Amino acid sequence: MKPTRSRSASVGSAVVTASIISLSACGGSNDNDAVRASSTAQQACATLSGKTIGGAALTAAVVPASGPAPTYCKVNGTLAPKLNFEIRLPDSWNGKLHYAGGGGYNGAIPDVALSASALKQGYATASSDSGHQGSLLDASFALTDPTAAQLFGSLSVPTVMATAIEAVTAAYGQLPSKSYYEGCSNGGREGLMNVQRYPKLFDGVIARAPAYNWVGFMGAFNRTAKALAAPGGAFTSAKTSLLAKSVRDACDGLDGVVDGVVSNQSACTSAAFNPASLRCAGGTDTGDTCLSDAQLAVVSSWTTDAVFAGSPTFRNAGWSLTGNEDSPTAMGLWVTGNGNVTTALQYLFQDTTVKNYLARDPSANSLAYSPWDQNQSALSAMAALNDATNSNIQPFVDRGAKLILWHGGNDAALSKNNTAEYYNNVVSKVGGQSAADAFMRFYIAPGVDHCAGGPGADTADLLTALDNWVTNKAAPGTLTAQKLDPANGAVQFERPLCQYPKYPRYTGPANDANAAKLASNYACS
Repeated sequence: MKPTRSRSASVGSAVVTASIISLSACGGSNDNDAVRASSTAQQACATLSGKTIGGAALTAAVVPASGPAPTYCKVNGTLAPKLNFEIRLPDSWNGKLHYAGGGGYNGAIPDVALSASALKQGYATASSDSGHQGSLLDASFALTDPTAAQLFGSLSVPTVMATAIEAVTAAYGQLPSKSYYEGCSNGGREGLMNVQRYPKLFDGVIARAPAYNWVGFMGAFNRTAKALAAPGGAFTSAKTSLLAKSVRDACDGLDGVVDGVVSNQSACTSAAFNPASLRCAGGTDTGDTCLSDAQLAVVSSWTTDAVFAGSPTFRNAGWSLTGNEDSPTAMGLWVTGNGNVTTALQYLFQDTTVKNYLARDPSANSLAYSPWDQNQSALSAMAALNDATNSNIQPFVDRGAKLILWHGGNDAALSKNNTAEYYNNVVSKVGGQSAADAFMRFYIAPGVDHCAGGPGADTADLLTALDNWVTNKAAPGTLTAQKLDPANGAVQFERPLCQYPKYPRYTGPANDANAAKLASNYACS
C-alpha cells in the first residue's frame, strides 16, 4: 500500500515545507495579535487570482454574505496529483488561520457552514477533500490509489497547510500569528493525527468526537451489524423508542431535573436500568413492548467493549445507554437502520472498509467477514494509515500547544467512552491530571448526537476558548452550551458545558420550566 517513489516525493516535500513554514507562523516575530492586515476580501482575491503558490494554480472569487457565512474571498486550487483545497479569506482578517477538517471518508471539500463561525471571527480558513473525490461512505480509493490512501490517512492536512500559509501570507502581507485546527468525527481524527505526527503544525487543536481508533470502531460496527442481521435481530424504530423511554424513565431525574436528557450517565448503571428487564416472555419477539433475545444481543454488542487481537489499541469502548436513542439522528440512523441494517451508516462504513482495506475485494460480503481480526497484516496496514491512538503527545505539549476534546453524550456514531479512554491515556502518559490540565480539556455535551443535533445543547464556541488559552494563557473552565432554534438562531435553552468527568446538575427552583432553561441554574457536579 505504499505509493511509488515519484508520487510520494512531492507529498513528502510538501509536508517538510509545511513544518518549516509553520515554525515561522507559530511563535515567530509576527506573533502580535494587535497587528491586523487591512486587505479586504476583494483585495485578497485580486492579489491571489491566477497566481501559482505552493505548486497550485489558484482561482479566486468574492462570495457575498449568505446565511451564516460573511463575505469572503474563495480561493481554490489542486495539489498534484488530485488534492483539492479551498481557502476562505474574510473582509477583516484577525491575523490567524483556521483549518476545518472533513468527515467520513472525505472525498469533498467541507461546506463553508463548517467554517462560518471562524470566518465571522476574522479567521482565514482552509479545508480539503483529502486527496480523492467521491462519497464520504466510499473507501474505494484505498483499494486503487495508495497515494490517496496516505493523504486521507495523515498527509492531506500538513500538505494543504503549506500552501494555505503561503497564500494567506501573500494575500495579507504577513504570516498568520496563530494556526488552529478544528474538526469532528473523521475531522476529529485528523486533528489528533496532527497532534501526534505533526506536533509543530498547529498552536491548538479542537478534536470533536474523534474517530481516532479506526481498526477498533470499524470492528465494533461490523460486530453489531452481524448481530442485527442475525435471525430476529432486526431493531425497528418502535423497539428503539421502547429502549430509549425505558432508560429515560429510570435515569432522567438523576441529574436533578426531568428534561428528557440523562445528563448523569455515570449513575445510570445496570442497577438503575437493566435492558434484560425488557425481555419478551420466552425470549421470542412478541411485539413492540419487549425485546427478544436476539434484540437484547444487539444491545449487548453495542454497549460492551469490542477487543481484537494484534494490538492493545485494536479496541472500541462500548456505547452508553443514554435515553435519547430515539433521536432521529441517533441509533436508527447510525446503528439499526430502523429495521434494515444495510441502510444504517455504521453498516455502510464497515462494509466499504472490509471491501477496500481488509478483504481488498469489492465483492466481499462484510457480514460474512469473520473474525474481524483474521488478517493481521491488513489490520496493521489500516492502523498505520488511519489510527491516531498514540497517547504520547509530549512534542505537542512541549511547544506549548493546547488540545480541546469534545463529544456529544448521545453520539450513536462514535462512542464518547472512546474519547474518554484517549483522554485518560494521555493523562496517564504525561504523569497525572495536574500536568494534563496545563494543555488539555475534555467536554461531554449531554443529549447531543454525532457532532451536533439531538435534544441537548449542541452549540459552544470552542474556538474562542482555545484562542484565549493560547494567546492569553486563560485556561478554559466550565463553558456555556446553547440549543439554537434552527429557523431563526434564537437561543432555546442553555447548559453548562462541564469538564469531564463532571455533568450539569440542576440546582434551580423545582417545577420551573423557565429556570431549567438557564445555565446559571446548573452546577457541574
